[in-house]
Amino acid sequence: MTELKLPSIDYAALSPILIMLGAALLGVLVEALVPRRWRHVVQLTLALLAVLAALTMVVLSADERIVTAGRALAIDGPTLFLQGAILVLAAMALLLIGDRSVERGGAFVAQAAVTAESADDRRQAEGRNGLTEVYPLTTFAIGGMLIFVAANDLLTMFIALEVFSLPLYLLCALARRRRLLSQEAAMKYFLLGAYASAFFLFGVALIYGFTSGIPGRPAGVDFATIDAAVSESPASPVLLFAGMALLSIGLLFKAAAAPFHVWTPDVYQGAPTPVTGFMAACTKVAAFGALLRVFHVAFADASWDFTPVLGAVAVLTMLVGAVLAVTQTDIKRLLAYSSIANAGYLLVGVLAPSRDGLSGTMFYLVAYGFSVLAAFAVVTLVRDSDGEATHLSRWAGLGRRSPFFAALFTFILLAFAGIPLTSGFTSKFAIFGPALDGGQAWLVIAGVLTSMVLAFPYLRVVVMMWLSEPGESTPTVTVPGGLTAAALTIGVLATLVLGVAPAPLLDLASGAAEFVR
Repeated sequence: MTELKLPSIDYAALSPILIMLGAALLGVLVEALVPRRWRHVVQLTLALLAVLAALTMVVLSADERIVTAGRALAIDGPTLFLQGAILVLAAMALLLIGDRSVERGGAFVAQAAVTAESADDRRQAEGRNGLTEVYPLTTFAIGGMLIFVAANDLLTMFIALEVFSLPLYLLCALARRRRLLSQEAAMKYFLLGAYASAFFLFGVALIYGFTSGIPGRPAGVDFATIDAAVSESPASPVLLFAGMALLSIGLLFKAAAAPFHVWTPDVYQGAPTPVTGFMAACTKVAAFGALLRVFHVAFADASWDFTPVLGAVAVLTMLVGAVLAVTQTDIKRLLAYSSIANAGYLLVGVLAPSRDGLSGTMFYLVAYGFSVLAAFAVVTLVRDSDGEATHLSRWAGLGRRSPFFAALFTFILLAFAGIPLTSGFTSKFAIFGPALDGGQAWLVIAGVLTSMVLAFPYLRVVVMMWLSEPGESTPTVTVPGGLTAAALTIGVLATLVLGVAPAPLLDLASGAAEFVR
């Protein structure tokens, strides 16, 4: 009888993941056992403490470089850097999710099963406390993202993809106001996400078939086996290229890259704004963390084959995001197309064939995450009697009615445009420089030209806020509560500091830019 030998597991290295998933399970018990009036405080405190505890363990594991859990998870420099980024940005998102002073009862529906546009729906929108199930859903999503960036084989990556995607589908449907729009967004996200997951899983099957051709080595979908198959397998590369294409569809869907971006504007517009910010920041970090690991570790020897294709996707993504952003009349849809364009810029960093390209991409993810969360924090504050006023025409004259918050939003938009002394400028420089050095001048030229186009919708909003007269329909800016104010302050300060003094984070990213193989 063959003796069963269990794989060794380094629980300390996996502690950030275990902490977040454990907190999510505790959150489920809190929903069942804690009285309703205490749930909000208990759940928010539990989620924030879990994030802080997980972040502490990431910092303590900074020198860890291992592959554990039966080679399913790799704890290395990029894993720890990206996990830290996800946790910091998730803490900011939780502050926005937990604030109930900007809108009475919070941004989330009081009863998820209430019929949209009914009398009960209108009553709950007037101020009943929002449901608190959002906290365990959010912590489950964070835990899945932590696994996603650490996954060292494709099946683990697929499981992590589902762990953080399923809670996001639910969270998108829980907006307090505009329930039909929120539910439509969630349904679109769920259906398209299911198709993308199916493509990813079919790609895993094809890659497994390709690895079976290595003489004397069993087939598998761990990255070491895939890397060996790419360089050694005598099998036809048709399975390899088909599998790479299908895997890329699943990953590029999460990254909001064209032509797999069509869900992004509708979901960003319809989801509760704190959830939109959470997706724009944390999901992008997770998606590009997985892209970096897949293409820099598993398929590194096939870079000559995939670089032209991903390069074309990057150019298309930049063009779609920049051109369609010009036509938008809703601020959340404008930020959605901005996110699409930024996905294209990040793909330039993914394709930069150097360690500097990897570190620049990780720096960009952090800098963009801070800025986009600050932007959505401002969006939550511009309100009228019907909730958030997101139509751009309503923002005309806002600079004269609320100059402080208009100035903050102007600064954030200038950062998105890549103006010097903001994090947007340093982050673009951090990815375009290595790409240019690596012979990808065509991608850099496309990035610079689309950045110029994308600056127009940002500047149009700035001109509307400052040079237009406020009208009767110009909304007021609500005084933020402590949680929203904290998130906004962190985001704006990080955008400024990373523009003026980016060296510490760049050095940290550079020191972490080496995968364990």
